[in-house]
Amino acid sequence: MIQQDPQTAVSMSERQARYGFPGGHPFGADRHGAFVREFEQRKLGARVTMLEPAQASIEELLLFHTPAYVEFVQRSSEQGGGYLDAGDTPSFRGVFEVAACVVGGSLAAAEWIMAGTRRRAFAPIAGLHHAARDRAAGFCVFNDCGIVIEALRRRHGLKRIAYVDIDAHHGDGVYYGFEDDPGVIFADIHESGDTLYPGTGSIAETGRGAAIGTKLNLPLPAGSGDAQFQKVWPLVLEHVARHEPEFLILQCGADSIAGDPLTNMRFTPAVHAQAARDLCALADRLGHGRLLALGGGGYDRGNLARAWTAVLEALLEQ
Repeated sequence: MIQQDPQTAVSMSERQARYGFPGGHPFGADRHGAFVREFEQRKLGARVTMLEPAQASIEELLLFHTPAYVEFVQRSSEQGGGYLDAGDTPSFRGVFEVAACVVGGSLAAAEWIMAGTRRRAFAPIAGLHHAARDRAAGFCVFNDCGIVIEALRRRHGLKRIAYVDIDAHHGDGVYYGFEDDPGVIFADIHESGDTLYPGTGSIAETGRGAAIGTKLNLPLPAGSGDAQFQKVWPLVLEHVARHEPEFLILQCGADSIAGDPLTNMRFTPAVHAQAARDLCALADRLGHGRLLALGGGGYDRGNLARAWTAVLEALLEQ
């Protein structure tokens, strides 16, 4: 920990920055640098606590993932080459370590929040919401979102955790990882699976078993912009507030912003700022103030930088 501020922390390091794939892959390691340049230009570093996270341990990865899958990533990382899934998520030497550092960053941010009250934190290279418990998917090796949720429950005894996702892609790894778990309050605004990977997240998917009604999926048509977001966002706030979560997570993927090369959405960074601002206010009304924002996707580097700094500025405003 380098600097102190009573309200907001940023979790990022050179080890997290190395999470990315070579050969012109959309999820390149240059994404971190794009955020840092905007972060420094806006002089945000002096206003936050900077966290230097450690690499997540095997035990921490196993909070969400199966032993067989963690071992598979370790072997693939040692050998290098090939893919960890059907063709989206390449393997390379050291991928295990850099992916575990992403998890370590998100865990460090969550632990920093739990060490005090009315606090916020942001981890830019994070929010890898597609990885399932037993496999990689969609550029995501380990699901730091799911690991944080499990850590908050097992280490701190939290019973209700809200996960809100505004990435263009459905957060399928989180949804299906907790589909039958009533303690995870899930709300996801995303481009319809009819036109975008992973093809899931229909409005009919509201949870399973005891968790029916704790999950809210709001697919939007391709080309939806801020006006469409405004129509459905109140449903998210009402859904989350009704369940009175003890901790809020925002996956603020920037690939929902107009101009992203992989999606068809047309949000502006104002959406990301509003989501962060409104969830901060909700966390305060609930009496704990806990909000962790995770960067998620975003493949236009300018969009990514503007959206994530807008989120961070909203956390600082509150």
